[in-house]
Amino acid sequence: MSLDLAQVVAQIEGMVASLKAMEGERQAKLDFALQTLHSPATEFNQLRRKIESSKTTWLVAGLRESIDLCQPVLPCPEDFIVLASDGSHIDVDRHHAAHCFLINIGIAQLWYGRNPDARFSSLPFLYFRDDEVAVSSPDGRREVIEGQLLGIKRSVEECRLLAERAGELEAGLPAVALLDGSLILWGLAGQTYLDFVIHELLVGGFLKYLDLLRGLSRNRQLAIASYISFPRSTDVVNALRLAICPHQPVDCDHYCSGKFEGRECDAVAGLLDRDLFSQLLAPGERSAIFSSGSSVVKKYYGIHKVNFFYIKLDGEIARVEIPLWVAEDKKLVELIHSAILDQCRRGFGYPVALSESHEKAVVTGADREQFWRLVEQTLAEDRMWLESSAKRQSKRTRWI
Repeated sequence: MSLDLAQVVAQIEGMVASLKAMEGERQAKLDFALQTLHSPATEFNQLRRKIESSKTTWLVAGLRESIDLCQPVLPCPEDFIVLASDGSHIDVDRHHAAHCFLINIGIAQLWYGRNPDARFSSLPFLYFRDDEVAVSSPDGRREVIEGQLLGIKRSVEECRLLAERAGELEAGLPAVALLDGSLILWGLAGQTYLDFVIHELLVGGFLKYLDLLRGLSRNRQLAIASYISFPRSTDVVNALRLAICPHQPVDCDHYCSGKFEGRECDAVAGLLDRDLFSQLLAPGERSAIFSSGSSVVKKYYGIHKVNFFYIKLDGEIARVEIPLWVAEDKKLVELIHSAILDQCRRGFGYPVALSESHEKAVVTGADREQFWRLVEQTLAEDRMWLESSAKRQSKRTRWI
């Protein structure tokens, strides 16, 4: 064992003591946040105008409904379908001979009601051609798909498969299509990716498949949502920070640049949205619907602009993200609310359809080893000799 845990024990004990000391401060901030929530500073129209005119250095939730709204759940439809997709991948390994990557997508289809049924599938896709392993522009620029960009590519494929399977469902039954994680491709926000990369993966990829799902929803009751377990978002708490701020309009760079003490909004800084809604919501209730202030969403998403709400489960507060066209349809919001709560109750606190799709998608360490072994074996059988790194050879050699 290379890690000397004996040396870490004292550091862990110090961390726990520090966290315990911080708990009192966190509770005081939470109490103040709840007081602020019921103060005149959070009057809906006033705060919404303040948010819209603000210039902040952090994400602030846009208001569609009053922050303190608590919406009870309605019963699930008698018959309905839950469809979910999730993915895993094997990244490019520059130490191996073949430049390729693999994306594995798991699909779960669950029917509830008078004719229950379940279908699961796993679909692996190998990418190796020059036009598959990179994004290229018409003028010859090229961005290799690996690392973070491969994670974005995987999200696109998860959405593509979800839209394709949704189009194959029988008409008539209400359906909820679920993705794991955020609808916001955060990897494209704040990065230096050129426009042609964003256009291919986001505009011509992820958003195109959301368009397909929206088209399907015109002929049937179909809602798309993403589910985020144990979220660390602060968008709503940041709206309270604006309510506390004495400046009108709020301009962080102008009034607080380089100021690290004495800011009024620090009275709730450090809280998470889930801290707030764990106190506001009763089990099964959802919060108000908010809109994301993400720059990439504002610039590219259009009718798919990401909205979100929080839902209180037995064990946690979860964040549910939906496109604008779903948020504007009361029946679709009610369907998502009831179906997700039902899924979590069936799945021990987590949507069972997402659990099943994850199980079909997961790629283990042993799978990765076997994949690369199979690649090398097939190359050797076809008498193709491609160079690999000395580092890889060293790792495969047993040292005495």
